[in-house]
Amino acid sequence: MKHHTRRAVAYIAGRAISGKSSGAVFDFSASQHYYFGGNVHQSQVAVFDYTQSCHITGTLTSLFHYGDSHHISLTINGSQFNGFDYGESCHFSGNVNGNSISVFDYGTSQHYNYSI
Repeated sequence: MKHHTRRAVAYIAGRAISGKSSGAVFDFSASQHYYFGGNVHQSQVAVFDYTQSCHITGTLTSLFHYGDSHHISLTINGSQFNGFDYGESCHFSGNVNGNSISVFDYGTSQHYNYSI
């Protein structure tokens, strides 16, 4: 996955699972905050990625990333999530524990850590 797509997934999954409101996600691999705005609900997602200057909208199970012009599927099961990035043709999975989000990217075979 591209870094900005992975951050967006971490932000959306983190908010959806934790139920917390947040205007940013901290990417530990970059040691930097990335800012987002909008709403994340079970039935509707409408967020704006300020770094990429693009919208990501849809439902949790079917998101569309307007910056990259592709879909992202996301399935949530309790504190865990998984999905598929159609732009990079790769799976991902992860979990949320409080403010912490961990994403495993099958495209890079690495774990990435975030917090909201």
